[in-house]
Amino acid sequence: MRLYCTCLAVSVFLFCAPAFAEDMTGMDMGETGTPAAPAPQKTAAAPPPAMDMREMKMAANLGSYAAAREGSGTSWQPDSSPHEAWHFMEGDWAMMAHGNADLTYDSQGGPRGDAKLFGSGWGMMAAQHAAGANGTVNFRTMLSLDPFMGSRGYPLLFATGETADGKNALVDRQHPHDLFDEISGSYSYRVSPQDSVFIYGGLPGEPALGPTAFMHRASAGDNPEAPLTHHWLDSTHVAFGVLTAGYVHEAWKLEASAFRGREPDQYRYDIEQPKLDSVSTRLSYNPTENWSFQTSWGYIKSPEQLTPDVNENRLTASGTYNLPFDGNNWATTFAWGRKINQPGNELDGFLLESALSLEGKHTFFGRAERVDEDELLDGTPLEGQPVTVNKFSLGYVRDFPVAEHLKYGVGGLVSQYAYPSAVRDSYGAPPTSFMLFMRLKVI
Repeated sequence: MRLYCTCLAVSVFLFCAPAFAEDMTGMDMGETGTPAAPAPQKTAAAPPPAMDMREMKMAANLGSYAAAREGSGTSWQPDSSPHEAWHFMEGDWAMMAHGNADLTYDSQGGPRGDAKLFGSGWGMMAAQHAAGANGTVNFRTMLSLDPFMGSRGYPLLFATGETADGKNALVDRQHPHDLFDEISGSYSYRVSPQDSVFIYGGLPGEPALGPTAFMHRASAGDNPEAPLTHHWLDSTHVAFGVLTAGYVHEAWKLEASAFRGREPDQYRYDIEQPKLDSVSTRLSYNPTENWSFQTSWGYIKSPEQLTPDVNENRLTASGTYNLPFDGNNWATTFAWGRKINQPGNELDGFLLESALSLEGKHTFFGRAERVDEDELLDGTPLEGQPVTVNKFSLGYVRDFPVAEHLKYGVGGLVSQYAYPSAVRDSYGAPPTSFMLFMRLKVI
């Protein structure tokens, strides 16, 4: 109960933070919103930069590179990626808060579609501190609003994965994420200016598997709809029990994780018993400030509650390109994932998504996906047979400033599908789906 109340208080603080921004007097904010260094004291010698968090912007947690390179968990994205967050100092701690809250009307077409008005969103707080001359510690808490939308989540045609009641699979719906999405800590040690080693642990946390989780990717963060490929690429981003160790050398990072393979159950407000029964490894490479690549493998023990005897080997590879230009930003991700169920089918998922932000006011986004599914036709003569589904979405959001660290947006998206005749018996002719949404976002 004490842990629950503490994290809930952090979440309330995050979403109320912009209202208190004006109280932070005497702090010079730089162009990125990060606290600028105060004037050095004439009576004392300045300590080494690695030791004085007041004389530097919030540094990267795991190595000597741009802080914007770090995505969810220990993942990487391009160094030039935009990072909308509120940075401030609390004593010797460098603090960061960001998140968003959405109100969405969702209409999924066709005979298996549904409509729903729901709220969703997430908030994160991070605290960073130097640990000696060459070390850095970081703590993060991320909470989700998703449980408040109900156990069945929201309608999303062709989405599969997890369960609402512990008895039936969620099909054609996106599951809600748990209230506690991350409670983690990390420690890194700079061996040299180019090399560092690190450890990361979370309950929950995110293992070294797949690209940056979709809600944190610049190419997807403005899209309120979860990708169909979520369970091919980044569904392990909420794992109840994670330990990761890694090594960074300049543009390369090699890491390995032990984690709990079972996905969260239908009880979305608790913290589940940690286990380390699954493993993964990931190699990441950022050749330039605008590119980031990763390839990863994971053995996931009994990921699905309803099929406990099925284990999964997962392979992923992805590349992300980010281009800032003239106050604008264009981010694109291509990713592939393969689920090798044992016993079961081998299923591929492909994703291409992109977002173009103009002047921080207008954002156009799109997504194309192709997935092999084997849960869509359960209860029919074709039960268990893989079918390939294609989905295409386009959307737009217009943002308006509300306060120094808060903006309001309104937008929408429309989706269309293509699939084989075997699917038409259940889904009919390819329908049209759409979402309309409003949001508040901490910046």
